[in-house]
Amino acid sequence: GGITAEEAQRSSHLNIVGMVGSIDNDFCGTDMTIGTDSALHRIIEIVDAITTTAQSHQRTFVLEVMGRHCGYLALITALACGADWVFIPESPPEDNWEEHLCRRLIE
Repeated sequence: GGITAEEAQRSSHLNIVGMVGSIDNDFCGTDMTIGTDSALHRIIEIVDAITTTAQSHQRTFVLEVMGRHCGYLALITALACGADWVFIPESPPEDNWEEHLCRRLIE
């Protein structure tokens, strides 16, 4: 209703494509949204830097990544970096996860 039939006819040759821009990769029907790959690349760089420090100080580091209500970046980062533990919203931790985590850290 915002344009006339004549205006629509004059512009009928235009093809418009919508592209999802989100680092969360949480839109249904998309394989990967714009921004997800670059966010993952940046996270991997940071994890590489933190890993060196953690190893030299013999410490455990907890890293929180972006993702709102979607655990895609956390899960892919965990796989790419060999994380020992990952929390994602799609699979909430069980009760007493803190105790289990602490036991794993001292083993």
